[in-house]
Amino acid sequence: MQNPSDLYRLETHVDLTDPGSGVLVVALGAFIDAGQIQRALTQHLVETGEAEVVATFDVDQLFDYRGRRPAMVFDVNRWAEYEAPSIILQRLTDRDGHTYLLLSGAEPDFQWERMVAAIRELVVALGVTLVVSVHGVPMAVPHTRPVGMTAHATDPALIGDTHSPFGRVQVPGSIGALLELRLGEAGHRAAGFALHIPHYLAASEFADGALAALNAIVDLTGLHLPNDGLVETAEANRRAIAAEVEGNEEVQAVVAALEQQYDAFLEGQHHPNLWAPESSRIPSADQLAAEFENFLRTVTDDDE
Repeated sequence: MQNPSDLYRLETHVDLTDPGSGVLVVALGAFIDAGQIQRALTQHLVETGEAEVVATFDVDQLFDYRGRRPAMVFDVNRWAEYEAPSIILQRLTDRDGHTYLLLSGAEPDFQWERMVAAIRELVVALGVTLVVSVHGVPMAVPHTRPVGMTAHATDPALIGDTHSPFGRVQVPGSIGALLELRLGEAGHRAAGFALHIPHYLAASEFADGALAALNAIVDLTGLHLPNDGLVETAEANRRAIAAEVEGNEEVQAVVAALEQQYDAFLEGQHHPNLWAPESSRIPSADQLAAEFENFLRTVTDDDE
């Protein structure tokens, strides 16, 4: 393996001697991020946390440009803009003045082990004592119920006696999952939260999920992170979805069936698999009404 240190460049003007809270939040994509949880949370944290760049990664060594072609803008007769992928480590500040770190950007296509080793170097160099990640997974749950989550950690004491609807399963890997695994093997503390996102909202930005992710980070780390913007966005998103559901009998039937299944699951009457719909009464996201899907895309566009 090539030298992991060559993958990143530390900013010389940043004071690297103060570990702050010792918390690093990682948002580098996942095999799926239902509800666009990482995107919404990262944007919120950067906008409210007085972000300062600590290090940048050499994306050219990590990114498959032909597999995920970056967007460019053609203006009449010239190329005008290019949305370059990036992976950036930033230092942010919470409401009490405590600093923490945020590593965000495009999930690497190549050199995962080297990337993980590079992050481990930074964890040690910057005095990080806890690494936290969040992402969304599509579940057969209704948007009208509290957002659930599955917690995981290198040390069970970090997440307490939490319930998981999963047994032992094999899923596609992600850089975040590999990072947590390798950190645990090296004796570092790391934890993550997989937010349960309604499967019919998986492709849209689900603000309630991002808010639940923020609250999970706050509960685990003790950081005093602002939530005002996410609360307002979630309320508006909730009202818009409720209005659309009210005018669509097919969607009402879907939500009602999910509510019944969810409530029965909590009451212990039976234990369905909430990972994906089992009942013929509950269609998949592809089977939902086209007008509902169009509406959800409109909501996402408006939020951007």
